[in-house]
Amino acid sequence: MLKGNLKKIFTVLLALQGLLIVTGGAVRLTGSGLGCPTWPTCTGKSYKPVPHQAQGQLHAWIEFGNRLIAWLIFIFALLALIGIVKHLKERNDHKRLRNLALWQLMGFVAQVVLGGITVLTKLNPLAVSGHFLLSIPLVAGALSLRNRYIYQDHFLVNSTTKLLKNIYLLAVIVLIFIGTVVTGSGPLAGDLQAKRYKLDGAQVAQLHSYVAVTVLILFIGIFVSVKSFEDKDVYNSLSKTLIFTAVILISEGAIGYRQFALGLPEVLVGIHILGATLLWVCTWNIHLQMRDR
Repeated sequence: MLKGNLKKIFTVLLALQGLLIVTGGAVRLTGSGLGCPTWPTCTGKSYKPVPHQAQGQLHAWIEFGNRLIAWLIFIFALLALIGIVKHLKERNDHKRLRNLALWQLMGFVAQVVLGGITVLTKLNPLAVSGHFLLSIPLVAGALSLRNRYIYQDHFLVNSTTKLLKNIYLLAVIVLIFIGTVVTGSGPLAGDLQAKRYKLDGAQVAQLHSYVAVTVLILFIGIFVSVKSFEDKDVYNSLSKTLIFTAVILISEGAIGYRQFALGLPEVLVGIHILGATLLWVCTWNIHLQMRDR
């Protein structure tokens, strides 16, 4: 049963890792960070919300739903590992596949621990940021696992394209990191009483915008380099990914500007978080597909 469904399992695992980021954003944006005020239970001795809970049913179930996503990740990561061990022993990259699946399980444990620290410290911004940032390598690992299993094509590119790609990757990581600082410095940190970073939110947001412009410029450099200096089949194979990434980048810039101008409306911020997740998936996919000549 597992053998014929491994691609689906790896795909669902990737989707769940991305969904965890989005639902974590929903927790913060709705002020549900302490919807389950205890850990590992939700409230008192109950592992799920209870009727007439002081935090309110909506907040409790939003936070509980986020916790459930984490457990679904555990289940699918375990299925992935079992499937790899049982059915992919003959592959040359068996060890690599197994290690990627193990990383997903270890990431789950780390997320559970960080989630507990986040609740027990009443949403300390360092814990909240760490909880989010841990998802970034876990999404990358899930995508690497899926792409390696399906033998995704990768292409040899010249040193200039690769250099631009590596700098772009680093810039996107910096952009995401600063984004968590923006959140931790602003009004949408998960609860009205939650601590914030003692930083000027407007200045951090401005720095975030500068890095976003840098990311866009670097991406344009990659696009031009692939279009002008790489073999035609390389551009044809990467064009859909590059064009989709360009759409995400431009949309993210427009949404980021608009949300700041409107005073950070929750819906726009949520869309911005979804866009950041998609941008990271696209960025890591580009990274995986390009190799040195």
